[in-house]
Amino acid sequence: MSRRIVPLTLLLVALAVTVVHLRHYSRSLFTELQQLKVERDALNTEWGKLLLEEGAWSQHRRIERTARTRLHMAMPGPEQMIIVYSNGNTERP
Repeated sequence: MSRRIVPLTLLLVALAVTVVHLRHYSRSLFTELQQLKVERDALNTEWGKLLLEEGAWSQHRRIERTARTRLHMAMPGPEQMIIVYSNGNTERP
């Protein structure tokens, strides 16, 4: 009978160690998952801020102001405009 108890005891100890190891591994993965969720939320917040910033930078007024100040561009007058049609005809307004 004692011949059966020793292997069963060793098996039981091995299973207990395995359970402890797997629980520790599971908790480690859960902690990592929580950290990744926090990071995801922070990245989503930053993405939203970047979208707002992109919208601000692409406003027509800002583009026009930048074109006028940095590139010294101006809206052409009617005498400088030429309308080109798809059939090749041109016309001045």
